[in-house]
Amino acid sequence: NNPKTSSEKKALHQNERRRVLNTKRKSNVKNEVKEFKKLIEAKKVDEARKALPKVMKTVDKVAKTGFIKKGKADRIKSRLAKKIKNTSS
Repeated sequence: NNPKTSSEKKALHQNERRRVLNTKRKSNVKNEVKEFKKLIEAKKVDEARKALPKVMKTVDKVAKTGFIKKGKADRIKSRLAKKIKNTSS
């Protein structure tokens, strides 16, 4: 179905742009969290401590744009901080 009216064309462009940005945001968050968890599993607590603010920043940015809700972002950050605390003690 090709768009007929100009508003349909604009909506199509917007959707394509949003889809690209959302997939980028999703992969950024996933990769950051995955790298952080690898550091924790490898018992590299100091490196994980240095990586935590970067992960939190990424999660906050994504939450700011509305890709994930603030509560979910807080939950992710809380769980990551908890992981560091449990491994260091």
